[in-house]
This record gives sequence, structure tokens and C-alpha cells, in this order.
Amino acid sequence: MVEGRMKKFTGEVSLTGQPFVMEPSKTVGQLLKEHNAEVTGFIRFEVGEGIEKVETDFAAEVAAMSKQS
Repeated sequence: MVEGRMKKFTGEVSLTGQPFVMEPSKTVGQLLKEHNAEVTGFIRFEVGEGIEKVETDFAAEVAAMSKQS
């Protein structure tokens, strides 16, 4: 039972065990074997990573605009 859970966990966490995006019935590892390819590197992105929200002080912005007029 523990062995099955560990196998499932490592399959979901490792790149080669994850389902291929374009064809979810195959894993990335199966697709690599079919095409005789190997992974030499990869980049992991998280949702929203790299998006920086500019924080502005509304009161300071209004004061700056009123000084210009």
C-alpha cells in the first residue's frame, strides 16, 4: 500500500512521470522513449511568477496631479 502511494507520488512529481500536455494518455517519459530523445534541462514556472504589481499611493498620485494643474 505504501509502495503504491510512493510510486504514484514520484510519478506526479517527476517530469518524466507527468502526463504530456498535448496527449495526456502518455507520460513525458513514454514520449521521450518513442522519439529517442532525452531531457537536458528544463525550467519550472509557477502561476503568476514574474508578474509584479506596481503599488501606488492614491493620495500621493492625486496630490501630484493637483500640483500639475
